Amino acid sequence: MLLPDVWYVLIAVLFAGYFFLEGFDYGVGMLVPWIGKTDQERRAVIATIGPVWDANEVWLITAGGALFAAFPDWYATLLSGFYLGLALLLAALIVRGVALEFRSKDARPAWRHRWDVAIVVSSAVPPIVWGLAMANLLHGVPIDAQGNYVGSFVNLLNPYALVGAIATLLLFLLHGALYLDLKAPKPLADRAYRVAYQVGLWATVFFFLFVVLSYFYTHFAHRLGLDPGPIPVLAGLSMITVRFLLPARRIGWAFFAGGVTIILSTVSVFLALYPTVMVSTLNPAWSLTVQNAASNAYSLRVMTLVALFVLPLVLAYQAWTYWVFRHRVSLDDPWHY
Repeated sequence: MLLPDVWYVLIAVLFAGYFFLEGFDYGVGMLVPWIGKTDQERRAVIATIGPVWDANEVWLITAGGALFAAFPDWYATLLSGFYLGLALLLAALIVRGVALEFRSKDARPAWRHRWDVAIVVSSAVPPIVWGLAMANLLHGVPIDAQGNYVGSFVNLLNPYALVGAIATLLLFLLHGALYLDLKAPKPLADRAYRVAYQVGLWATVFFFLFVVLSYFYTHFAHRLGLDPGPIPVLAGLSMITVRFLLPARRIGWAFFAGGVTIILSTVSVFLALYPTVMVSTLNPAWSLTVQNAASNAYSLRVMTLVALFVLPLVLAYQAWTYWVFRHRVSLDDPWHY
């Protein structure tokens, strides 16, 4: 396997980890006022992600840095073409971080209500943007012979991408509800379970609707045929498994199955794209590939050596953090959220 291929796989792993970890983060943020009826309950909801949300976002920073360093042409075309969407994503992440830390700085209900609204909105924007981005990567975008995006933001709001955005939003909402059922105090966990049961049906419907539309709106069905391979099939089976586990309230297994769906769905997108990284709808020959969008060999070698030493440390630290904060939150715990 060549170094560009290695870094393509690594970027896929980083995005899969980001979507899994930040998926329940965003889901919890969207559910704050619906699960927490009082200020104390809303603080408890936020406390379930309080110690880990900022560490989870490191996966996005790492993935973005790896993309910039390993595939500068892909990074440039992606950011220029999806500029408005990524600007909204960045604004949402900034507002979300401020809201999570600032809501407790003043005890006035109006103050905390405004920050709660900010948490909900800023948690909903990222899954919508990522759903649009991933769908358009599969669908293809207008790229010219120089690798420049020549469309507009309206081009990205096609029906296929909108279904992808809704599917991603609902999947993260389900992921967050299942996480709350595992981590929130019991009265709140019961509400989270009811939300997961209701949202789960719609998440499943839109997930498979997106899969079906992929056979009509992308060229990968013609390349791969009706059988997309074991990983996409396992992603679909794990999504169905969540629906069977919820009635029995096997929440731990349901959360695991939902996480598998998110991870394998992300991997499926990268598998479907490979060896292309951005498909040109104007001329397939103008598409960006793993080889023509990669950095020079020396840069990739240096990056690989650094990653071999740094990545295990990051993974070990994050595993330790989750182990320390593994217990269920109590309504009697003191928080600063």
